[in-house]
Amino acid sequence: MNHPPFFDQAPAITVHDSLAEFLGACGDGVITYRYVDAVRLAGHSCPTVAGAWLLTRKALALLYPDAAPERGGVQVRFAAPGDEGVTGVIASVVSLVTGAMGPGGFKGIGRRYRRQDLHYFSCAVEGEVSFERLDTGTSVHLSMHMNHVPADPRASILLRQVLEGAATPAEAKEFAALWQDRVRRILTDHADDPELITVSSEVG
Repeated sequence: MNHPPFFDQAPAITVHDSLAEFLGACGDGVITYRYVDAVRLAGHSCPTVAGAWLLTRKALALLYPDAAPERGGVQVRFAAPGDEGVTGVIASVVSLVTGAMGPGGFKGIGRRYRRQDLHYFSCAVEGEVSFERLDTGTSVHLSMHMNHVPADPRASILLRQVLEGAATPAEAKEFAALWQDRVRRILTDHADDPELITVSSEVG
């Protein structure tokens, strides 16, 4: 995949997947996901995909401060309906890393490795998304604030020209560069910015 170099500079997320280990998909169950994996899943790179990536990374770091996060070990609740705004895009990125799925998820083997019904929408949670460890009940509630990293003013003008079919090839290329530069700033300059991904509460 011919992608911008900053995709490889964005923070990676390493998890342990006991199902993958059990079925021999990877010997030790350790899987490292990278931003480019989220882009491949979503089919595009945008502030929402980048924000969902950082939100998931922060949630797992808070829930598992001393060990690799357990993929399949987290239940996720979203405040908004799944078809509202960009909630579905955020949920797909969260699912990629956490393994949590809705009714269509993996039902498990015996009583273990279930990924089904670990995603819920239209929930009464603080913030936008709640992550809860299944083993301890520890939870964390977070929200994304993508406006904290503003777009270049030229981007909106160029976007309108592109959508109207009035942009030259050079202007279309400039728009794409400006669009991805904002994503780059989110992922590299603001990866740990507490104002970009805020924590509403933590429950131990």
